[in-house]
Amino acid sequence: MAYQFLLVEDDAEIREIIIDYFHEKSGGEFNIDAVESGSEGWQKCMGNEYDLVLLDIMLPEVDGFTLCRELRKKSDVPIVFITARHGVDDRLHGYRLGCDDYILKPFLLAELYAKAIALVKRAKGMVRNEMMIVGKIRLDPYRCTAYTEQVEVSLAPIEFALLKILMENSGRTVSRESLLIRVWGYDYEGNERVVDNHMKKLRKALGEASSQIKTVFKRGYKLEG
Repeated sequence: MAYQFLLVEDDAEIREIIIDYFHEKSGGEFNIDAVESGSEGWQKCMGNEYDLVLLDIMLPEVDGFTLCRELRKKSDVPIVFITARHGVDDRLHGYRLGCDDYILKPFLLAELYAKAIALVKRAKGMVRNEMMIVGKIRLDPYRCTAYTEQVEVSLAPIEFALLKILMENSGRTVSRESLLIRVWGYDYEGNERVVDNHMKKLRKALGEASSQIKTVFKRGYKLEG
């Protein structure tokens, strides 16, 4: 079975590199439609069903954020932003709009390919509208809401992003370095203490359910049920 991908990228060289790499690695398992503008991307999505959308942000005619928001009104297709916009606010805005991952340029093709495969397999093996549930904590990744004991918890974007990563890795230790890269980006100039500071805020917001977040000495954090 071939998977259908949509690549919306205005840089012709990047489009060609991604298409060639994916075809070579998959042995033809992926069919990729590639367009250079947001409006073309929207038209493609109106007429086709895709298993994954790879989406630049700075696009002609319709920007990637707008396209992502409109797609989420009609589809749960996995969306990955591929962009040169490195700001924390941009990344968090992308997650709030419903993207599944956010990859910064320049990027490793092997990393993009691995994430694409993981997202497609996850989407094919689960109902994407279901809540993520670990112990007393429930999280809706597509409405960006979190609950403990059926009560909605008010979380700032960074705390929500941290909780989502911990829930995706329930029972496994997530290093401070990994959290720092995924939330703040590779180019962040601060140190890992910022992770600890925001984890304190997350624990405070979760109340009694905060006991599910365990500190793993000299390594990072783990969410337990």
